[in-house]
Amino acid sequence: MKWRYFKQHLFFWIVKASIALIALSLGGLLVYIFVHGFSALSWDFLTEPPRDAMTKGGIMPAILGTFYLMTGAIIVALPLGVMSAVYLSEYSKQNRILRTIRIGINCLAGVPSVVFGLFGLGLFVVYLKFGSSILSGSLTLGILILPTIIGASEEALKSVPQTFREASLALGVSKWQTIYRIVLPNALPGILTGSILGLGRAAGETAPIMFTAAAFFTAKLPTSIFDEVMALPYHIYVLATAGTRIEETRPIQYGTALVLIALVLGIDLIAILFRSYMRRRKSW
Repeated sequence: MKWRYFKQHLFFWIVKASIALIALSLGGLLVYIFVHGFSALSWDFLTEPPRDAMTKGGIMPAILGTFYLMTGAIIVALPLGVMSAVYLSEYSKQNRILRTIRIGINCLAGVPSVVFGLFGLGLFVVYLKFGSSILSGSLTLGILILPTIIGASEEALKSVPQTFREASLALGVSKWQTIYRIVLPNALPGILTGSILGLGRAAGETAPIMFTAAAFFTAKLPTSIFDEVMALPYHIYVLATAGTRIEETRPIQYGTALVLIALVLGIDLIAILFRSYMRRRKSW
């Protein structure tokens, strides 16, 4: 008996130590970037374009470019992801084909982002001749986060009690109306939370936009979806590896990284607050 309790406490301590190690590592990384990047932050840094070979000025075009790509990605991925999840959860039969589709979705979720970037380059940039543009980058990022949205949406739909569906159908409501008016509203918090978290992942990706949308430098803002854009992840990569004055731009690198981290954490915080709000609303 004592040996069993000892193993249990030992396991709990290992879990706690692992969590503490991860938290300390993440906290140390955030503190390091904050200390080195805070000095670069200013109103001009957030609202001006780069100047003097990107050694001065700000990152406003990169911020706007990231926002455009994120908006395009969610416009592409959210409807497709939700419709796919509705079909898999509500209409498809539980057979070998469905299991194969789910395995494929899970495999796509683990594919390296550079593979999606090469896919977007071959399909959207070259074959469909969209060129390196917001459209190509948005479509590529939308496909990148699509497996995440499908998985989160399907789990949210499954969490809706089956009795809701049975009661609605028993009243003579059609299956589609049941899904549209009963199932989807109750699954909405989980769907939107998963979608927002997927969007946070897309905001920090470099490889997909490197091949499909991102420009090394552009002095003008985009005027259409067929224009190239600067983006925060790629801007960090350019400043740290391909610039002509890497050491001189070091504060700008850390400042840009700090803005990107704040953007991603802000997106995650919105997801947490929205989920909490929807849960409280359902309990009223």
